[in-house]
Amino acid sequence: MTRYAALAAILRQRIEQGLYAAGERLPSVRALSLEHGVSISTVQQAYRQLEECLLVEPRAKSGYFVRRPHRIAELPAVTRPVQWPVDISQWEQVLDLIRSKPHSYRVQLGRGMPDVNEPTLKPLIKALGNTARHGDLRSLYYDDIQGVVGLREQIARLLLDSGCQLDAEQLVITTGCHEALSCGLRAICQPGDIVAVDSPCFHGTMQTLKGLGMKALEIPTDPLTGISLEALEMALDQWPVKVILLTPNCNNPLGYIMPDAHKKRLLTLAQRCDVAIIEDDVYGDIAYSYPRPRTIKSFDGDGRVLLCSSFSKTLAPGLRIGWIAPGRYLERVLHMKYITTGSTATQPQLAIAEFIRGGHYIQHLRRMRIRYQQNRDLITCWITQYFPADTRVSQPRGGFMLWVELHKEFDTLRLNHCLEPLGIQIAVGSIFSASGKYRNCLRINYAPKLTTDVEQAIKQIGLTITQITQSQFAHTEAMGLKP
Repeated sequence: MTRYAALAAILRQRIEQGLYAAGERLPSVRALSLEHGVSISTVQQAYRQLEECLLVEPRAKSGYFVRRPHRIAELPAVTRPVQWPVDISQWEQVLDLIRSKPHSYRVQLGRGMPDVNEPTLKPLIKALGNTARHGDLRSLYYDDIQGVVGLREQIARLLLDSGCQLDAEQLVITTGCHEALSCGLRAICQPGDIVAVDSPCFHGTMQTLKGLGMKALEIPTDPLTGISLEALEMALDQWPVKVILLTPNCNNPLGYIMPDAHKKRLLTLAQRCDVAIIEDDVYGDIAYSYPRPRTIKSFDGDGRVLLCSSFSKTLAPGLRIGWIAPGRYLERVLHMKYITTGSTATQPQLAIAEFIRGGHYIQHLRRMRIRYQQNRDLITCWITQYFPADTRVSQPRGGFMLWVELHKEFDTLRLNHCLEPLGIQIAVGSIFSASGKYRNCLRINYAPKLTTDVEQAIKQIGLTITQITQSQFAHTEAMGLKP
């Protein structure tokens, strides 16, 4: 972390803890320079960073002041999904979303794409080129079905930060996290089996269950602490659940990090009911706090947790490199991988291993954690400024996804149809539920650089929401119904 970023983090923490109140004058540039032993320009850069996050504001000849916040949006409500296993729907809406190309919209806020334009990715591009230019024939051969051993060794070292002590032989490289999840599910479940999931749940997980003929049992979820353990316990007592599948760290789409105490209780519950856990940790490395949060896998003593992740959100989705630590299910997972994709492409594995070995991965993560946290603060400010007053907004603690809850009667499918001709894309809430709930919600990706175009798109979404709401109200009145 640079000196100015470290100083900005200290000031941010003081502001968030209330040590500097809204409207209060902050220490002068010279005073902070002396206090922290840094240059004047370092302090100025730190203040500029906080200004971009809308936390401070400069006043001519007076210095910097804590910005008086816009209206603070409430958190989304604790979810109340249906309490029985259901078949998954919503494929058509998901297909519309994933068919869109990165440049097919003026502002694309719907896809789960990280920012791939950062200079810290240049060593990765160089590593990819090196395997081709230097005639490295290893990249043209099949490799071990478990994946390139050099990459597995690097991943095992990275996993130490999450509390896991694994070796290369306990890991399987997959074609993205999607294949990791799919292999894990097929290793344990059969068509018709019931899988308990957090709700809302990543639409890719939902569609994997649909494709495998499995049923989803959605569990109520808190936007700050995650899946309700009480509701999950009742569900396990009532239904023959085969697997619990969830994203406890930097959840997609709610953004929460499940407390360690909840993770331990969840594992204890799974042990008592003899149920496996599939843990999706694809955003865990880009938690805003450091050290990064522990995984449920790190507490696992009997191999029932299958940990899945990938480089799709931390580096680039086009690499299609993920992994799974399947515990006691290793042999079954290897068989499932063999009968689907076989060995994963070798060239990107070699390049990523070189990228991590050179120290570039950690450097890139540090940069992206700061960027995404800044983007979260800024886009949240825009939403509270431009969206209706009763809008609820999540408070992600990592990743780059924001969950927005509108009035309960609002329909984001209609909103999306209105925005498409304007070149703006969102992800509608209904695709994050097996039964099509959350029609009044949407997910927004804040990974890209937040330009004036993005601000205008957020403003346009807010305006369109207001127009649709007014139209619905007028229609209700014309029909003589109670609004």
